[in-house]
Amino acid sequence: MEPVSPGANRSGILSRQQTGAGVEQQARRLLENAGLTFVSANVRFRCGEIDLIMRDAHTWVFVEVRYRRNALYGGAAASVTRSKQQKLLRTAALWLRGQGASLDTTDCRFDVVAMTGTQVEWLPNAFTAV
Repeated sequence: MEPVSPGANRSGILSRQQTGAGVEQQARRLLENAGLTFVSANVRFRCGEIDLIMRDAHTWVFVEVRYRRNALYGGAAASVTRSKQQKLLRTAALWLRGQGASLDTTDCRFDVVAMTGTQVEWLPNAFTAV
């Protein structure tokens, strides 16, 4: 008998990766419908990952997408801790450096798209580098 690997799709249950990909896709559609332009997804560096990179006119938008099944332990937006914010800032700085820019010289902002259950909340400029 073949063993079932962890995270495999069993009885219609989505793995964490499948759920995350679906939520990120929904966030991307929300932002594109609001007029932002998609640039990249799941940008990884040693210090962290940026879920979505978008453009809002001349502004780079770094987006953290969070999902919580329910608000029992706090909603999705509350899960973006100061530590997570610092990782996002470092990762964005590295990505911008690859573009020949920096956080100090480029218009950019950090948004959060938080989904708790079926409720979606977009928080533009959710936190800053200061």
